[in-house]
Amino acid sequence: MTGYYEASDRSYTKVYKEHTPDILKAFADFDAAVFAAEGREIPLKYRELIALAVSVTTQCSYCIDAHSKNAVKAGATEAELAESAWVATAIRAGGGYAHGRLAFKLSGLHEH
Repeated sequence: MTGYYEASDRSYTKVYKEHTPDILKAFADFDAAVFAAEGREIPLKYRELIALAVSVTTQCSYCIDAHSKNAVKAGATEAELAESAWVATAIRAGGGYAHGRLAFKLSGLHEH
């Protein structure tokens, strides 16, 4: 992916390796377990599509890059990528709608 980060950004992992290697290893092991090809109830393709939708929601360019490619490797189609992005968009928009109601509640203009 271009525009948001450079491939050389991975070189900064050395900071984690130098200062917190135990946490880095724990994270890598956890991530490997979550995205293991076998042994999970949800097939890998669907886990990757879920990860892509979350990545779109959190707007993490690194994650969008990795999980869109991993989803395709796991058998996802372009249409499935599109629907995952729309699911994320709907959830994010719904969050705005729902939290907007808090403005009415917290404004003090509408007492129960």
